[in-house]
Amino acid sequence: MDLNTVREVVRARTRDDLSVIDADTALVAGGTWVFSEPQVGVHRLVDLTGLGWEPVVVGEGLEIAATCTVDTLRRMSWPPRWPDLESLVALCSDALLASFKVQQFATVGGNIALGLPAGSMTSLCSALDGVAVIWTPDGHERRVPVATLVTGPQRTSLAPGEVIRSIDIDDAVLRSRFACRRMSLAPRGRSGAVVIGRRDADGSCVLTVTASTRRPHQLRLEAVPHAEDVAALLDTAIPADQWYDDVHGAPDWRRHVSAVLAQEICEELS
Repeated sequence: MDLNTVREVVRARTRDDLSVIDADTALVAGGTWVFSEPQVGVHRLVDLTGLGWEPVVVGEGLEIAATCTVDTLRRMSWPPRWPDLESLVALCSDALLASFKVQQFATVGGNIALGLPAGSMTSLCSALDGVAVIWTPDGHERRVPVATLVTGPQRTSLAPGEVIRSIDIDDAVLRSRFACRRMSLAPRGRSGAVVIGRRDADGSCVLTVTASTRRPHQLRLEAVPHAEDVAALLDTAIPADQWYDDVHGAPDWRRHVSAVLAQEICEELS
């Protein structure tokens, strides 16, 4: 879509070029959302792709640049010590329900910063206990778990002028076992519920619920719970007003299917 209010495009080469970010500015990496609808009031675009961030850095842990595309992440070959990562990335990439053309441009950071309940990279990085490295306008940085960075539908804790630089994930988490389930009202519809379960080396369990809730919710348990206990655990951990309501699913339906998916996950992980 043509953005007929834009008067300036800045291709950032260094961090200093990010100083022009203000209320009239939109950041662009893939641009799959920015160019999808009118952006009334946006007079400047700042293109982050010129910063040259390495998309994925595999070391003791994993660093994913905010400008890394979904397609790049999906095509990665992962170390054998992270056995479930490939299937988890593939499932979350497909949960975006975007064509292969969109996946070639849509970025990890952009998907998270948009704050959509059904944001698939929010689901992935929250379940992996990813920590967002955020560049602040004063030249410093702060670190925020992705699971708390998204605070509601299209809302985040990002302050004006802040930019997501990367997502850091610990090696210990990446070695864990994972199970994931997704549900939507239609076979090719937007995700109505995404539940990801993780069993760590010490036997503890983390259940991450997204898409069905207004923001990510996580249950941290000492062990994988019995399937029959999961619904009650979700009701205790997730307030009734946190179940999302839109054309892709009513709150009571989202609550019900999330519990069913979580039960299946716990049976698999146990």
